[in-house]
Amino acid sequence: MLISWQVAVDGPLLEVDPAVRDAVRQVRRALHSTLLNHLGVALSDLGGGVPAVPVLLAGAGCAAWLARRDGRPRWWTPVPVAVLAAVLIPLLVVPAKAWFARPGPFGVPLTADQWGWYPSGHTATSSIAYGTAALLLARVLPERFGPAVRWTAAGVCLGVGAGLVWSDFHWLLDVLASWCLAGLLLLALRALLPRLLPDPAAGPRSAPPAPPGPSDQGVDAPSAR
Repeated sequence: MLISWQVAVDGPLLEVDPAVRDAVRQVRRALHSTLLNHLGVALSDLGGGVPAVPVLLAGAGCAAWLARRDGRPRWWTPVPVAVLAAVLIPLLVVPAKAWFARPGPFGVPLTADQWGWYPSGHTATSSIAYGTAALLLARVLPERFGPAVRWTAAGVCLGVGAGLVWSDFHWLLDVLASWCLAGLLLLALRALLPRLLPDPAAGPRSAPPAPPGPSDQGVDAPSAR
């Protein structure tokens, strides 16, 4: 909310963006590394609809298969959750871009066919898609794999944001705002997942055998001597 308010009123917080942009440009010129520049673009591309949405749907399909194998109630839940997440991305980002109509780091005015740079669509797409897939998979995988899946998704999302800022594709605040938006959605999903995708129902437990009584010994049992 704070960032959006500052963007809307052109507030003093926006001075952070040109300062970060200029610092990144100085570092980029000093290093003059083609490898780092290509890496920045490659990381940025991970925030596109392809591959982020296919990874989201594939992760949801895998989570549904694992949930069905484990006998979980509503094992199919990951698929509609993933579809809803994919639909929410443009519904949330595109109107915001059109509303704020913020120019990009190069300072070129927007043309009639441009939506604006705020918030970052690639950041929101990667964070929501990879984050949702990670939460769905962590819910059905063995508990020891959960942290690795979540941290891997977080690392990819961090790389996307860093690549966007490094490559002058977005202001820093564009990226931070999308991380905040995605974080709220993922926190809500994490809280709802135990209800949406419950643990497997416990099977019926057989009662332990009763200790043998006098009637179980039979008439021919030898007596104690």
